[in-house]
This record gives sequence, structure tokens and C-alpha cells, in this order.
Amino acid sequence: MVTAMVIIFVIGYVLIALEHPLHMNKATFALITCGILWSLYAIMGHDPEMHEAIVTQLGDACEIVVFLIGAMTIVEIIDRYGGFAFITEHIQTKSKKKLLWIMCSLSFIMSAVLDNMTTTIIMVMMLRRLLSDQKERWLFAGLIVIAANAGGAFSPIGDVTTIMLWMDEKVSSVGLILNLLLPSIVAMVIPVFIAQFYLEEGRVQTVTRLADKHPDLHERHPHLSRAMLIIGVSGLLFVPVFKTVTGLPPFMGIMLSLGVIWGVTEFWVKHFKIDSKMGGRVSSALHTIDMPTILFFLGILMAVSALSQVGILADLAQGMNTRIHEPMLMTTIIGALSSIVDNVPLVSACIKMFENMAPAGTTDPYLLTFVEDGLFWHLLTFCAGVGGSLLIIGSAAGVVAMGIEKIPFFWYFKRISWMALVGYLAGVGIIYLESLCPFFLS
Repeated sequence: MVTAMVIIFVIGYVLIALEHPLHMNKATFALITCGILWSLYAIMGHDPEMHEAIVTQLGDACEIVVFLIGAMTIVEIIDRYGGFAFITEHIQTKSKKKLLWIMCSLSFIMSAVLDNMTTTIIMVMMLRRLLSDQKERWLFAGLIVIAANAGGAFSPIGDVTTIMLWMDEKVSSVGLILNLLLPSIVAMVIPVFIAQFYLEEGRVQTVTRLADKHPDLHERHPHLSRAMLIIGVSGLLFVPVFKTVTGLPPFMGIMLSLGVIWGVTEFWVKHFKIDSKMGGRVSSALHTIDMPTILFFLGILMAVSALSQVGILADLAQGMNTRIHEPMLMTTIIGALSSIVDNVPLVSACIKMFENMAPAGTTDPYLLTFVEDGLFWHLLTFCAGVGGSLLIIGSAAGVVAMGIEKIPFFWYFKRISWMALVGYLAGVGIIYLESLCPFFLS
């Protein structure tokens, strides 16, 4: 059964990668792969608790899916009110290289406060207003994915995996920032530095106002553009605060923020007599949400959860510990694997596998890497987050960018993956050098 499930997952993954040559949406293959894997497990697994298992896994997947729906809706309503236009109008540079550095730096900083997925949605939507050339947008979007993943790696609330490791007390907030800030900057700066040489000389060709989906809303009510930008971004920033204070999952915070914004826009529509054709209501924004991307997310997460349920990921961690027995090499491989399978179940399996590796009072140098803020956990945090940039479908940020901009899998693989790999390996090298310095180990 296990062999059959792995083969089916690999076939499904290849078909997803061949989405554009096959002219079929990737959600098709993700949903089929998910259905077949769980069916095999149900028929051949003989697990009496299978129903409870699939409900639990579905709940975990739906947390991310519901969060994505809420975040995409908030970003869409900000865009409809011209909030992003308000920002782009204040970006004065006409140099493509400077614009690349600005967009990636913003993505890096925002991802440390928000999560990498929400940051990518915001930045790619802004990008669509700044660049008219699709191929240039693909390049920018690819680098934004790298920057967002790198920015989320050093912050306790910057990524789902960092939150998991932080809440499980594998890393501390101070230790994480102290040890991973420099490697994360390196993982972002090197690819951006390389990518700027692939930009053709010339001025930025911005999208004209006529290309706006709802130009009248921004032109007739410019004061609402600024207000919606502030309210919308505040709603997104509220989510990590909400989680820290209440302990509830992030999707609950995003739903609360969406509800408040929905109420505000309903009041505006009535008070300012906004025409329904302008699309000022959240209900109208919901009709434009990219459902294929959301269903792809659901399918791929549930497919990976099937592999996790039968113990494949846990066995992988066990095998690595037995055969490799080297923290830096193990985590580097885990980071590369996180570009193929979802890093959340991968990190979850690693936590369960390695959490009891360092008994109290141990003096073994290898085992000491598994204590809180030990080298293994810092490497795992960095590699699982940044390693997702190696493939376009290796992270939530990449999947979102792929869905919004329709970036082909192989286009990203040929042009962006190697840049991400150089930055990734450079960041791992920085962490190794830091491990030799007593200041970073204190």
C-alpha cells in the first residue's frame, strides 16, 4: 500500500508540473490524487479510526484554506477601493532594478509580521498595477516568493512552521531572530542581486488606469482608498496579535477581520451611495476569488496528509536520523523536500521524531543540537521555510503567486529555482558559521 501511495503521489505531482503542456488546471490533478490516496488508505489500510483521521486532517487543511479565502477577499476589496493604487502612485522610481529591490525588501519585511502567503497576495496584486509586461511580472513574482519565504523564516509569527516550532518551545523568539535574521537576509539578497541582471534596461511600463477593474471607485472616492488600505492592512496585522492573545488558530482572526471590513464596506455603500457596478461590497469581491487555486490547496494538502497518515514522513525522518546522523545535512535535505511536499506535515513529523533526542544533562555534542534553540532546530526552521522557494509549488507563497499570475511550473524551475538554491545554500552556510561563534550560541 505504501509503495502504491508514493507512486500515485509522484504521478500526481508530475501531472501538476505539466499543467500548462497538458492544458489542464492543476487543481484537477491535486483533487484526483487526493481522492485516490485516501481511497487506497481506506480500502487497504484497515484502520478502524480512519474516519476520525480524515476528519482531523481535513480540519488542519481547512484552517489554511479558510485563512486563504479570508486573506484573498480582504486583499481583493482593498484593490477594488484603490488601496494598492494609492501605494503604487507613491512609488516614484521608474527603474526596473530599483523597483525589484523595493518590492522584494517590502515583501521580506512584511512577511516577518504577516505570513508569507498573505504578503505574497498583497505584493503580487500591487505588482499587477506596476508592470504591464507579463514575463517581467513573472520574474518579479518569483523573487517576491523568495523574499516572502526568507522574511518569514526568522520571525516567530512569519510562517506556519516557525509558529509550530516556537509554540512547541523548540526555538525562542529572541534566539530565532538572533540566529536567522542574517541568513534570511542573505537568502533574499543573493537571488535579487542575480535577478537584476536579467531585467532589460528601460523605464517601468505601468498599467494604465483604464486597465483598472473598478476605476470609478478610486476616482470618485479617493479618500476611501486610503481608509480601506489602512483598515485592510490593519485587519491582516491583527491576525498574529489575535492568535498570540487568544491562542486560537489564525483563520479565526482573519474571519473576524473580514467580518469587520464587511460591515465597514456595507456602511460605506449606503452612506456614500456607491453604485453596485463599482463593486464596493465584499459580497461582490467574493465572486472574483480564485477558487481553482483554493481547491488546489485543499487537494494537495489532503494528498500530503494521506502520506503523513500512513507514517511515510515519520519513517523518512527516522531513516535520516539513522543513516545520516548529521544535523546540517539532514536539515538541508529536509529543506529540499519541503519544496516537494508541504513543509507543515514535514516539520510536524520532524518535531515528533526529534523532540526527545536531548535527555536532561547530556553532554553529547550531537544531542545538544536538539535542545531548545539548538543548531538542529534553527536549521530546520530556516531550511523548511526558505527551501520551499526551490519550486513554485513548494510553499504557500509560491502556490498563490502561481495561481494569481498563472506562472508555469517549468518557467519558474528554469529561471528562478537555481537563484533560490544559491541563496538557500548561502543561508545554510551562514548558519554554520554562526554555530562556530559563541555569541550566537548564547
